[in-house]
Amino acid sequence: MRHEREWNEEQARLDRVAQKLRERIAELEPEVAGLHGQAGDIRKRFWEEVTVNTATDEDFEETFYSIRQQEALLSERERSHRLRLQQWKSMTRLLPSPYFGRVDFREHGVGSAEPVYIGVSSFVDAEGMDFLVYDWRTPIASLYYDHSPGPASYDTPDGAVRGDMELKRQYQIRQGRLLNVFDTSLTIGDELLQQALGQGADSQMKSIVATIQKEQNAIIRDDRSRMLIVQGAAGSGKTSAALQRVAYLLYKNRDRLKADQIVLFSPNPMFNSYVSTVLPELGEENMQQATFQEYLEQGIGSILSLEDPFDAIEYVLQMAGSPEHDARVEGIRCKASGAFLQALRDYAEGLGQSGMRFSGIRLGDRELIPASRMAERFYGYDRSIRLANRVAMLQEWLLQELAGLERKERGADWVSEELDYLDNDRYDAVHRELHKERGVFDFAEQYERIQEFVQNKRRRDEGDFDYAEREQELLAGAIVRERFEPLRRSVRRMQFVDMAGLYAQLFDPEQAYAALAEQAAAPRLWPDICDQTREKLARGELFSEDATPFLYLRELVEGMRTNTQVRHVFVDEGQDYSMVQYEYLRKLFPRARMTVLGDFGQAIFAQATELDGEDSPLMRLYGEADTRLIRLVRSYRSTREIVEFTKALLPSAKEIVPFARSGKKPLLIQADDSARLAARMAEELAALQAEGFASIAVITKTAAESREAHELLTKQGCPSLRLVTKETPTFENGTQVIPAYLAKGVEFDAVLIYDASSRTYQRESERKLFYTACTRAMHRLQLYAAGEWTPFLQGVEPSLVEEGGQTR
Repeated sequence: MRHEREWNEEQARLDRVAQKLRERIAELEPEVAGLHGQAGDIRKRFWEEVTVNTATDEDFEETFYSIRQQEALLSERERSHRLRLQQWKSMTRLLPSPYFGRVDFREHGVGSAEPVYIGVSSFVDAEGMDFLVYDWRTPIASLYYDHSPGPASYDTPDGAVRGDMELKRQYQIRQGRLLNVFDTSLTIGDELLQQALGQGADSQMKSIVATIQKEQNAIIRDDRSRMLIVQGAAGSGKTSAALQRVAYLLYKNRDRLKADQIVLFSPNPMFNSYVSTVLPELGEENMQQATFQEYLEQGIGSILSLEDPFDAIEYVLQMAGSPEHDARVEGIRCKASGAFLQALRDYAEGLGQSGMRFSGIRLGDRELIPASRMAERFYGYDRSIRLANRVAMLQEWLLQELAGLERKERGADWVSEELDYLDNDRYDAVHRELHKERGVFDFAEQYERIQEFVQNKRRRDEGDFDYAEREQELLAGAIVRERFEPLRRSVRRMQFVDMAGLYAQLFDPEQAYAALAEQAAAPRLWPDICDQTREKLARGELFSEDATPFLYLRELVEGMRTNTQVRHVFVDEGQDYSMVQYEYLRKLFPRARMTVLGDFGQAIFAQATELDGEDSPLMRLYGEADTRLIRLVRSYRSTREIVEFTKALLPSAKEIVPFARSGKKPLLIQADDSARLAARMAEELAALQAEGFASIAVITKTAAESREAHELLTKQGCPSLRLVTKETPTFENGTQVIPAYLAKGVEFDAVLIYDASSRTYQRESERKLFYTACTRAMHRLQLYAAGEWTPFLQGVEPSLVEEGGQTR
């Protein structure tokens, strides 16, 4: 800033705000500690303050309300403690850097401009009348992200507020001291963004609220779209913007939206740890985070053993040329298609007329209710009733049948024998269950038990109760009930429907796909696809690409198991999901809005879905009126030199715009064999570490190649070399060897492509995987090859790279 007077005024203002923050923190600390202590004392003395007496109905009622009163007192203290603690944390978080931006805005019709200081949370003076800092998520703060000095406006629940922005200023503040001040006409001055991007990669993603760009702010503050699709170039900040979007949604809807009502589907478990600190940094709880695979496994349960998607991609990458490979890849694409989705619907509709498969219900070696009887009953219902409703009717009938069979079973010989040989432990357990003496303090249930006890005692006293005989009857009933409980549970879980058999039937050659879809949609290798799928199912296993169609068919047959609590679903690396998966998510979360983030240039899975364009089916999932597409074309992650190189690898990447941050050109290094290549790579790794790069990745094509690279580089003496696999739970700094498909979504200071030769990257289908690997680099990119370079480098201008020479 040019004028020393203005600098001094800004520092003085900063000092005042910091002092008020310290005063408020000092006020809150004893309150936080005191309320915490009070809640702890109430917990410790909880039962001391309650007299438990259940001798009479009146005593029982008094006990019940005494406990409720203590519970209410404890809840009130805990709520107060949470509120004060949240305020204290907010103030403490602000203290080192209370704000990062300022706009002076003069509303139309108002005489003077109001200075608006913007930080990660709001701070109001002691009287509550003056905002010293505005939370970046407030409506007025959008001025900072969306406008330059001049005419400006922001939206509020009561409508747009219009006026003029007279000043826009950015700050760098550290530990209460003003380091830099920038007056700017841009959203974020290049100076501040340059410094943020020039820093090294970290093991965890950081908040970007101080450097949000205008197009990212549109993602964050979108309130209207049922489906928000973000097609963003590698390193465009789409995931960062999505996490700030979560924070914004929680802030704006804080009275009706909780963190556990938001789900983020991430590409792998390691990515969850990478993004886990962003929301806490902004004072919000983390949303639910899961991989889609975890949801699938939860849905399929123990019915079938599900293949891991990373094992599937390993197969696709490694087994090219094998007899089964082409059919498997074609099968993956087929099962991800809209035609297959329609075929599933048609198949389910046809099951209403014939073809339903059931599993008989057995007790030991006896079949109580055969599958044929279920089918007869099922097809005896009115066929105009929906398939899922008929299955529910059959379920109700089965439960009634089991209840009748259970009553008859009490007189069976095996029950008498089991009664004769009950051991003491089991007898006591059954006896305790019989007399409801488990000690679980459910007051309504306890009241019923006491009433039953009193009635039985009265009957015994009056002489019309044979206690021994009644005990024998109840013990027999308990034994039979225990044996029948798994049968009832299986019926409640719809396990009488043979879902594995139904899905396998879809791939019966006699059930020809052409009969379920148009002839033109039938895959060329459909008979081979059928054979592979049925063989897998016969082993009790399920291909990764079959998991969602299997569950989707199950929902069509049994009825949808919906989750109405979740209100927002975020899908990262959205290009790697199929339309069948998107349709399943839409049905699974019927009340949720969806935000899909991805880059079709990084679509490395065979089931990929195009995110934008007129032909994208994703644009039609919720209807065009409820769908918004935002494209991010500026790449912030990598230096200009790396971006220009990676753009040349992919024809569709031509529109990507690099941020103006310069560095070294990508380095190409060749060697005669893998051993010499590893030796050179070890030297380069040591040099990069000595340069101060904290996060370095040796990126390979497959997990098998990662193991090879890790072994060779370890023999070369590379210290602390970490091998990352699909089981790796957390992302860490350091030097690591990682397959390209696990590196998606994260970034590294320096990236070394382990083998960029034509031997490893040859097929056109691997171009996007190669591009993905190269775009992980922030500051340095080095490519190695034992032999000829991959053909993907043929279109790269020599001026975009630096030759590292031949290693012999």
